[in-house]
Amino acid sequence: MEARAIQRTVRQSARKMRLVIDQIRGRAVPEAYAILRFSKKLAAKQIHKVLKSAVANAEQRAQRENAALDVDRLRVKYAVVNEGPTLKRFTPAAMGRATPIKKRTSHVEIHVEAAAETRAPKAPPTKTEAKAEAMARPVRAGEAKGKRPKAKKAAKSKKKKASR
Repeated sequence: MEARAIQRTVRQSARKMRLVIDQIRGRAVPEAYAILRFSKKLAAKQIHKVLKSAVANAEQRAQRENAALDVDRLRVKYAVVNEGPTLKRFTPAAMGRATPIKKRTSHVEIHVEAAAETRAPKAPPTKTEAKAEAMARPVRAGEAKGKRPKAKKAAKSKKKKASR
């Protein structure tokens, strides 16, 4: 199950918001909530709203499709902050001049996805299992005596060198 949420023209620069969004990208939703909750950055509040909306969208989509969804198993699959339109203003300066002020905005986009079930990694075989597997393997020519079969190419190249 995948869902997304977008908030456009947030009145904060994209550069400042990216510092926060980088911390939650790829994390589980409850963990992302905790990071945003205790972040001192002002951008965390806006990003928290977008993440909350994305989770709500995932719940609604699951309900429409009549599928089971555990919110705690959602992950932040995709999270970006792009620049929005810049508001251009001017302030008075010395000697009748005006200096520009750029009030930057940004667009926040977050995609959440239900995490796939992870299986436990296969444990390495024990010594007895390894021995049993080695005994069951067919024996090739030359292995029984403890010798390695010689490569034909190596033998031919030695003969050529000797004849030169």
